[in-house]
Amino acid sequence: MTAPATLKERIQRLIGKDRSHAIKHAGRWTFYFVLIGLIAGAGAIVFHFLCQLGVHFFLDWMAGHRPPAPAGEHALLPPTTTPLNRWMLLVLPALGGIISGWLVFTFAPEAEGHGTDAAINAYHHQGGYIRGRVPFIKTIASAITLTTGGSGGREGPIAQIGGGFGSYLATRLHFSDRERRIMMAAGVGAGVGSIFRAPLAGALFAAEGLYRDPEFESEVIIPAGISSVVAYCLFCLVYGWGSLFESPPFKFQNPLELGPYLVLALVLVATGWLFVKAFYGTIAAFQRVTIPNHIKPAIGGLLTGIIGFFLPHTLAFGYGFAQQALHNELTVPFLLSLALGKILTTSFSIGSGGSGGVFGPSIVIGGAMGGAVGKIFHDFLPQVVTQPGAFVVVGMAGFFSAVSNTPISTIIFVSEMTNSYHLLLPSLLVCSVAYLASQGWTIFKRQVKNKLASPAHAGDFFVDILQAIQVQDLMHLVKKVSLIPQDMSFLNFKKLFAATKQHYFPVMDQHGRLISIFSSTDIRGVLFSPEIEHLVVMGDIGTSQIITTTPADDLNSVLQKFTTRNIDSLPVVSEDDHGVLLGMLNRREVIAFYNERIQQMKARAGAA
Repeated sequence: MTAPATLKERIQRLIGKDRSHAIKHAGRWTFYFVLIGLIAGAGAIVFHFLCQLGVHFFLDWMAGHRPPAPAGEHALLPPTTTPLNRWMLLVLPALGGIISGWLVFTFAPEAEGHGTDAAINAYHHQGGYIRGRVPFIKTIASAITLTTGGSGGREGPIAQIGGGFGSYLATRLHFSDRERRIMMAAGVGAGVGSIFRAPLAGALFAAEGLYRDPEFESEVIIPAGISSVVAYCLFCLVYGWGSLFESPPFKFQNPLELGPYLVLALVLVATGWLFVKAFYGTIAAFQRVTIPNHIKPAIGGLLTGIIGFFLPHTLAFGYGFAQQALHNELTVPFLLSLALGKILTTSFSIGSGGSGGVFGPSIVIGGAMGGAVGKIFHDFLPQVVTQPGAFVVVGMAGFFSAVSNTPISTIIFVSEMTNSYHLLLPSLLVCSVAYLASQGWTIFKRQVKNKLASPAHAGDFFVDILQAIQVQDLMHLVKKVSLIPQDMSFLNFKKLFAATKQHYFPVMDQHGRLISIFSSTDIRGVLFSPEIEHLVVMGDIGTSQIITTTPADDLNSVLQKFTTRNIDSLPVVSEDDHGVLLGMLNRREVIAFYNERIQQMKARAGAA
């Protein structure tokens, strides 16, 4: 009598053993991505709390500056009664720069600047590895930089929190570099998706933001999607559901409006170019200054404070002003000063070595420029542009597309953030034009052009390219060599060997067919043994277990044959008759041919 089947056995019998294993495998990975989402969501909660607390203490209580908040965010603490003190606004960013600079350059120098670029670099060049201390230092330093008036966004630090935990988890579990990269990217998507309440966009951004070309890292999307949903839900359970911004029910109904939108795209391209040049120009200027790195963020903070003294609305996050622009509550001069001032304050705050993201400022800059263009067209063409606030939404998307090379994820980002899905058509137009016109620059310097240019995919393309090339494509490299008759005496061979640079010697029978082969290494031990010169013929020396290749073989199999016996040359024989020798193919020339083909592909990709 057999024992009753266990539950596991019954399941395997029902769905099959292979499928049961696949389900177990999927379940384990889902658990990892859920865990990453929980940590990223918790990090977003903590970071948001620190930002709220810092703004209340520094900007509100100390300086009396109370910038408006977007509709989806509510103050955790009641406002103080401190009157506005512009002199305090002048010095606060410098104070924040001193503290954040000391933290970053003492404990984790790679935490300076905007964290998204560091995560991109880790993906391509470090196997997804991020030091465990970086997320913590980045969180504290960014919170100090941003809440003392420094201009920046929240996506940089939260991307490193989520990405850092994904990297840490993969490292502790001894996963491969590929798996660590995926888990790190999942954490980035989860962090960004939760802090901006845009889970779908967060997942897409994690896959799209890695490249300058319109390419997605497809294997990242699903893991990042799982993690992003979990992080978003956890964040909203604490801070409430809904989008970050509240927007009127904008609708695109007039094709004539596409003309003003095209003008907006060109304005955003010019503004994006100015932002990138100002940002990296500031970085270059501070790199040339010969003072300790710890001090540089304080100088950048002071310059930020000088601008904030005259334009307080350009300090800190600025999301509340983007909210007001959506409701058409701001004037054109105010919007232009917000956009241009934000470019300068962000460049000084982050470019000097401070910590913060660039997505948040980009949203504000793009929204302000969009609002200004929309209001101008509304004044001159009120029948065509009826809702200038719609230009704010499209401006947000178009500007970040122009500076980041991420048009698809940005469209979804802005749609989720504003809860406005009826502007997809003008957003697609503006983002596409902005992307095409902005190929010469990017705010993410660590982006690579495409997968071919990424060290993370070097091995993938190695195999693919080798399999696409056959030996017949290299027949011009197949060399004719001296053939050794099987009855040649060893004495006569020594005379031939002294006059040749050949290292591999095919041995032929009386009919000219290949029967064996030997190398100079095989004969080294008996080369100086005169007693065997007349006794041994070369047919006795060669091995009959010949490793050959044919013109139909691909280079991947050829290289495998080279490495099987650690040989440097292969006999190329006829496909129909392996006794017919066509010549010898050298490993060095195969590798050189492969490298030449890679360079050609990169050149074509660059030209495209």
